[in-house]
Amino acid sequence: MSKLVIVESPAKAKTIKKYLGGDFEVVASMGHVRDLPKSKFGVDVENRFEPVYVDIKDKEEFIKTLKKQAKKADFVYLATDPDREGEAISWHLSQLLELPSDAVNRVAFNEITKTGINAGMSNPRGIDQDLVNAQQARRILDRIVGYKLSPFLWKKVRRNLSAGRVQSVAVALVVDREKAILEFKPDEYWTIDAKMTAPASKKQFEASFYGLDGKKTVLKNKEETDKVLKRLEDAVYNVTEVKKSVRKKTPAPPFTTSTMQQEASRRINFAPAKTMRAAQQLYEGVEITGMGAVGLITYMRTDSLRISDEARAAAYEFIEKEYGKDYIPPSPRFFKSKASSQDAHEAIRPSMPELTPGRVKECLTDEQFKLYKLIWERFTASQMANALLDTVSAVIDANGCGFRATGFSVKFDGFTVLYEEQKDDEEKKILPVINKGDVLKLKALDGKQHFTQPPPRYSEATLIKALEENGIGRPSTYAPTISTIINRLYIEKNGKQLKPTGLGEVTTGLMKEHFKNIVDSKFTASMEDGLDEIEVGKKDWVQILDEFYTEFAETLSAAEVAMEGKRVKIPDEETDEVCEHCQKPMVIKIGRFGKFLACTGFPECTNTKQVVKDTGGFCPVCGKKVVQKKSKKGKKFFGCDGFPNCEFMTWDTPTPDKCPKCGDGTTLYKKGGKVFCLRDGCEYEAAVKKVR
Repeated sequence: MSKLVIVESPAKAKTIKKYLGGDFEVVASMGHVRDLPKSKFGVDVENRFEPVYVDIKDKEEFIKTLKKQAKKADFVYLATDPDREGEAISWHLSQLLELPSDAVNRVAFNEITKTGINAGMSNPRGIDQDLVNAQQARRILDRIVGYKLSPFLWKKVRRNLSAGRVQSVAVALVVDREKAILEFKPDEYWTIDAKMTAPASKKQFEASFYGLDGKKTVLKNKEETDKVLKRLEDAVYNVTEVKKSVRKKTPAPPFTTSTMQQEASRRINFAPAKTMRAAQQLYEGVEITGMGAVGLITYMRTDSLRISDEARAAAYEFIEKEYGKDYIPPSPRFFKSKASSQDAHEAIRPSMPELTPGRVKECLTDEQFKLYKLIWERFTASQMANALLDTVSAVIDANGCGFRATGFSVKFDGFTVLYEEQKDDEEKKILPVINKGDVLKLKALDGKQHFTQPPPRYSEATLIKALEENGIGRPSTYAPTISTIINRLYIEKNGKQLKPTGLGEVTTGLMKEHFKNIVDSKFTASMEDGLDEIEVGKKDWVQILDEFYTEFAETLSAAEVAMEGKRVKIPDEETDEVCEHCQKPMVIKIGRFGKFLACTGFPECTNTKQVVKDTGGFCPVCGKKVVQKKSKKGKKFFGCDGFPNCEFMTWDTPTPDKCPKCGDGTTLYKKGGKVFCLRDGCEYEAAVKKVR
């Protein structure tokens, strides 16, 4: 019999074909084959929100070929990704290929390994219509918001703006945080730190003031601090209490989609989209020497913390062999998933724990290796024994002024021998031996003024965490949402910090005034809950859409009336730049293709310039600075600041490092894992130095 298996990507098709053998033909759909039309609304709201699907442009020939292959095959398996989106793709394929509606032909793979593929092929099922309906409801909700609300923003703010269920809330979170920072009023407080030495060892350590006469005391100003310092003059520092204990430190659980994106941002500086791209490649399959194409990790869109017994056993086998029995926990460790999590998939883990990062490094790109190492270490550490810390805390009295000193040392390193979650890094402070009744010698006493700090700006990692904690979006939406709001210039990155642009602030303000629900976290979270209930068959998808659309249509109509004849101006961003034509100041404006510099003397002076970013590199042709620019399609490139007199441009990243062959005025460029000189006649090239 000939059997056709349809998956989503060519890499996945290649890996699966290797395991299934000659009786199977495996082809890739390259994602969706049908969708709502781009040129019109495509949803009949009067007829139970009936969607009008069309074949995706440029896939007509592929669909014809696929139909021929399906007719020749004795059986067709639908093996798209094991989630809502994958289920919908399988449903669309079934409709296009006119497969029987009751066919038991849907297979799902949690991991692209021989075991995972055999498990999936051994358990085919029918298409889950509840999953499909949840995806359709999400797609139509997004179409309603985007198609109906975006034109309102075009008329009232600027052309080519977009709104979205999740993206508008994400922008609002960043805008609200910026407002909280600007409105923050710092409170003054003081601390007193004492440096002392222990009587036996004469080693110095530090203790902090915590209260007066046994009560915790917050020092609010210099006067209060000076009173305490006065009281401490000639005081004797007595150790009144010493507590020793052993503290257990447990490892972080294996990754979910959200925590993987957060940790990849913190630890290896990957943007969420970059993390998901590398994870997709690792899941679908990579050529490993001596093994062929292998899927290295389990499915990467999950919010479950469950792992299989087989994976746990494989991890224990590796841990015992590498570190010894003491590093295996006395009983299996189970991590509890959140109540709202979907438990269809395991946590993200290596599909074969025995494939260490070192073993596969030569077969992976730099991006793939960094992410695989992170996933492998996090999972393996999650199955290791606790770390044990010897902790000491001492209470010190000086004329009724209480001080405390704490310290710890590592008794058993446990899982920390391999991995510690980035946010859990602690400074190891070791106290010298001190005992109750000891009299300590004061070496220094320091009162310091402090001010409370405003909340920090969001980073990509903390914004993902906020979206997840507020129940906004799902694992698959975090990366594209953040990419969208940055690319559409609602927010901008400054290092790792996210800051709203004037466009983001104006748009959010307009949305809050007229479309409160769209930017309300609780409302958006309730919509996600509704989609989850559709997925498990508890709610009707048409009812959810009807409830949303009725209120939304009324709100949109009211907003049109309230804003009749009005437009909202996007505030300009002031700069130090001066117009070279009329010497008036220039401001940054946001246009169709992004930010640009414009003269404030408009309309008399129409001078405009690109906003460019100095890279620290120099042009290999004329020696002028090389700046970062953007193409009309928003793609980043690098070009000579002397354009148009010098037309040098490159996609390779400039560095400030001098070429060791050419010397001053010529800098190196970077691509992948190498740096090289672009000056004609110079062939210098070297590997990028790794900073550990």
